[in-house]
Amino acid sequence: MNTSTLNRHSRLEALGAHVPETVLTTRELTEGIAAAVRDADLQRITGVAERRVYDPDPAAAENSFSMALSAARDCLAASRYEAADLDVVISASITRFTDGGRFTFEPSFASLLARELGARKAIHFDVSNACAGMMTGVYLLDRMIRSGAVRNGLVVSGEQATAVAETAAREVTDSYDPQFASLSVGDSAAAVVLDTSTDEADRIHYVELMTCSEYSHLCMGMPSERSQGIALYTDNKKMHNRDRLKLWPRFHGDLLAKQGREFTDEAFDYVIQHQVGTRFIDYVNQTAEAEFGAAMPTSLAVVEKYGNTATTSHFLTLREHLRAGTARPGSRFLMVPAASGVVTGALSATITNMGV
Repeated sequence: MNTSTLNRHSRLEALGAHVPETVLTTRELTEGIAAAVRDADLQRITGVAERRVYDPDPAAAENSFSMALSAARDCLAASRYEAADLDVVISASITRFTDGGRFTFEPSFASLLARELGARKAIHFDVSNACAGMMTGVYLLDRMIRSGAVRNGLVVSGEQATAVAETAAREVTDSYDPQFASLSVGDSAAAVVLDTSTDEADRIHYVELMTCSEYSHLCMGMPSERSQGIALYTDNKKMHNRDRLKLWPRFHGDLLAKQGREFTDEAFDYVIQHQVGTRFIDYVNQTAEAEFGAAMPTSLAVVEKYGNTATTSHFLTLREHLRAGTARPGSRFLMVPAASGVVTGALSATITNMGV
């Protein structure tokens, strides 16, 4: 990495989102489901009381793409940039539904979004990295800005994830069923604009990711024997939940140690874990406290209201709390991805004047 790259940083300039109007409670979702699943009490296990669900009416045309487009427009409305100013558009959706429930690979979502938005000069490409997709897009765009290759860009994702919940509700047999965790998902879209930071008050200090490819066969939706179905992945022959939960703090601790720093030196005000479930968030934070030997910052969540929204979860959580005033501008935020693959990492950012 050259000196100019080290001295240049990106920032989170604007943030937007789209959530469907339709609310589906956990009780409504589990009506008519197998008695063994109802008895397990999905809401108690996951903490998810309700989630937003796309409108299936063809006239509504609410799908992965349309939600992503809506979130991108919401983001640009809060940004000082117009679509024509964007140098890059990155799409990170796992679900890629378009009109009529069609799952679309080509043309890329990024190219379709850039065209609809009017980002005519923007480089555009899709990334796919499970629930770490948006974080991966931010990672790539951060590096592009720091290298001087681009000035700004948009990372966007739309997730019509409840299609898997609908299938699981028909097929799941008990709380140990591999589809059990699919019942916790919700639909949403999020978009974020990054540009060059000129002030430490608005800056991505670092964003780093690690993929443990040895465990690429594992999925966040695989149930755990020890957690009575909570959405944690496990492979009893190779990795236990307690070991997986240590991946992030150990990775982050090693990252900081190389800089001669410790977790307490970061002075984080808030932490946003992947919104898998309330118990998952609690377990990760408790494990991190033991590993770091330090108290965790205030943990932000919206999983009770929106469920697990996959790639969008960190940015939807951030936007909701900034808008509600339950997260203070000028604070330092830590976002921790947790994705199938297995992916972990850390994003550290100070956010003061981001448009929301």
